Amino acid sequence: MKYAVDKQEKYTIVKLDEEKLDASVAPELKSELITMHAEGTQNMILDMSNIKYTDSSGLSALLVGNRVFREDSGMFVLAELNDHVVKLIKISQLDSVLTISPTVEEAVDTVFLNQIENDLNSEASESDNGKD
Repeated sequence: MKYAVDKQEKYTIVKLDEEKLDASVAPELKSELITMHAEGTQNMILDMSNIKYTDSSGLSALLVGNRVFREDSGMFVLAELNDHVVKLIKISQLDSVLTISPTVEEAVDTVFLNQIENDLNSEASESDNGKD
């Protein structure tokens, strides 16, 4: 699987350099996402601008990424999806589960908004705990 990684302080962008996200690529993508999370990446943006086609194994890899990054209040955002991929996600009714952004820039904004919300929630719970 060919891809490029851009690590920032609050998020990592992975740009897939493949045309198909199918059974030949999906297992490696799952593995990379799990590894990056284990190495400390909390927020992942998957730039799928080159992906023209995906199948059920590709969707499975996306769901694994979504589960892994969200389990500790992180974000997993899909960006730059083509029409075929969007249609498959909608047909599979995964558009209510996955976070999809039209551009990488908007995905970055989504990550920062989530981070602010998490910070505010943790401050509120800390002040609630201090009142007892």
